[in-house]
Formats: sequence, structure tokens, C-alpha cells
Amino acid sequence: MQARSFGYLRDPLFLVCLVLYFLNRFVGKPLTSGGFLHEHFNDLICVPFWLPILLWLSRKAGLRKTDAPPLLGEVLVPTAGWTVIFELWLPLLSPRFIGDPWDMTWYLVGGMGAYYFWRFTASRGALARAR
Repeated sequence: MQARSFGYLRDPLFLVCLVLYFLNRFVGKPLTSGGFLHEHFNDLICVPFWLPILLWLSRKAGLRKTDAPPLLGEVLVPTAGWTVIFELWLPLLSPRFIGDPWDMTWYLVGGMGAYYFWRFTASRGALARAR
């Protein structure tokens, strides 16, 4: 069974996160005054939004040799990198940035959720083709 090709910028999860980002930005945040939509929603969708773009650019540059769904390392390494940059390094450079352990948690939750979604949809596609 061959795994389904990863959609990159046509990936359904990426497209859902793209729509959800704009809905949150232009509808959710203006209608609410704090809470999850203001504080953590973008952190939750960060990996499923940015990783397909990063992997697409890597593929176009010849750095990624396959169109398979992201491997665990391809999810965890950027997640760890974004965590270090946005929650540890930037707050050290400027008081404008604030490190938040909950942001780190939501990056990981979003990243692992995306990883399992991509694995599940790839295996489902392979099973359907095998029938």
C-alpha cells in the first residue's frame, strides 16, 4: 500500500486552518475580549498552518525528497524551533515579547493533532486504494 501524497498548500487541514485564522482574526477577536481566541487559538493552529508552507518550500528547494505526509521529526523539529524562538529567545531580546508556557503547550497539541490527522488520512487513502 502506497501512502497518499501530501497536499501541501492544498492539504485540507491547512485550508481549514487558513479559514479559521481569518475567521478568528476578523470575527472572533472583534466579538470577544480575551480568552482562548485571543490568547491561544493561533498557537493551536500554528503548526498545521505553517508546516505545509515550510514543507512545500523545502520540496521546491529540493530539500525534501518525498511528497509523503510529514514524518514525526518534520513536525517536532519546527515545533521545537518555533517554541524556542517565540517563547524563549525573543522574550530575552525584548520586553515586547512575553514567553508563555501555555503557548508551548498549544504548539505541541496542534502539531501532534496535525501529525495524527495526516497519518490517519494517509493510511485511510492507502486502504481505500487497496480495495
